[in-house]
Order: sequence, then structure tokens, then C-alpha cells
Amino acid sequence: MKETILLIEDDEALAQLVQLLLERAGYTVIAANDGESGLQAARQTPPDLILLDILMPGMDGWHVHEALQGITDAPVLFLTALGDEHNVTYGLGLGADDYIVKPFGYKELVTRVKAALARARRARGEQSIFQAGALWVNQDTHEVKVNNRVVTLTPTEFSLLSALIQDPGRTVSHDTLLRRVWGPEYANRRDYLKLYIWYLRQKIEDDPRKPDYIVSERGQGYRLVVEHLEADEA
Repeated sequence: MKETILLIEDDEALAQLVQLLLERAGYTVIAANDGESGLQAARQTPPDLILLDILMPGMDGWHVHEALQGITDAPVLFLTALGDEHNVTYGLGLGADDYIVKPFGYKELVTRVKAALARARRARGEQSIFQAGALWVNQDTHEVKVNNRVVTLTPTEFSLLSALIQDPGRTVSHDTLLRRVWGPEYANRRDYLKLYIWYLRQKIEDDPRKPDYIVSERGQGYRLVVEHLEADEA
């Protein structure tokens, strides 16, 4: 099940970019362009995480954060141009889970969102587990097992497996996988993707030349086969 992120940001162009990046990373994103509509969205669809701008017309981010405390316990990450030490300290002192200063990089944003969600799951005593047949993956601890045998993956191999897990059973395009794992600047480097798919198959497939889990869809991308799927994603 995809986790839901509520984005409260009045800069429409930035909001569209952030929404696109996070959706490519596998999240469901609800966007609101001011504090009042953000609070209404939080009431209607409880989010797993909130990205909150500070400098907004009407109700600013500080007051929105205060109002959110009575609606949800989802972690809040401030996303703002106010990068001086006073504001960072003040924001974290309010209880925000993180404070991201604009401008920021794609990898930085996704990494910090993932980390905040993982911290929230651990605080609830939960873990994000994916299982399909004999393949078992703990996305929080990065543990991978096949037929109860521990498989050691490199960070890049695990990122690629996680990118496929985000859309289990669906074909994920070459460009989408490259963006999720290596970033937008690698969107056309299919040689990278082909090589690491081979590395990953060597470790999780019984026969890498006849894969059971990671199958190629000619001219489209790759698909993680999830027949007999058993997933328990937080």
C-alpha cells in the first residue's frame, strides 16, 4: 500500500515539481496551495507525512503546524526558503521531524522523506515488509532473503529492488527506474540499468537467464512478478 504525503505549498510550479518527484518515488501525493485547504485535506485523508511551507499568504506554516497537532500525528517536514539558524531551530523546536531548505536536490528530498517515514514506522513498532513467493524484503533494515537465505545487496542493488517494489506487478519504464535509483540526470543511461538488473538477478534468481522475479518487458521496462503476493507494507 502506497504511503500518502500531504504537500502544503503555495508556489504552484514548485508544488507540481515536488509532486511529480514524489509520485515517481512511489508515493501518493495530495497537494494544497494554502494553510486552510491543507488542514481540510489532512482531515479528509489522514496523511502518512506532511511537507509544509512556511511563507504562505493567510495562515503561515507556523500556525498550520500548530493546527495540525489536533488533527494528525503524521511527521511534519518544513520545506522552506527560511534557512537561517534561528528559523531552523525554531521549526525543529516546535516538534517538526525535519527542516528542508530551498533549493534542494531530488535525491535529498526523497531520502529525507523516506527516512522520516521509516522513523515514524519504527516509533509505531512497525516495519515495511514486502514478500512475493520466496522473496522477502525488509525495506527499513534493508534485509533481503530468498528461500530464507540471507542475500547481501549493495546499496544501488537494494535501491533498484526497492524501485521495483514501489510498483509490484506493474511494468516500470526504463526511464522511471533510472530516475528513481540514480536521479534525473541518468534518465537515458539504460546501460546502467541493464547492468544492475543483471547483478540483482544473479543474487535473487535461481536462474538469472530465466528470471522468476524480475522480468523484462521488451521495449518498455521491467516488472517485479508478484504472483502469490504477500505484502505487509506500513
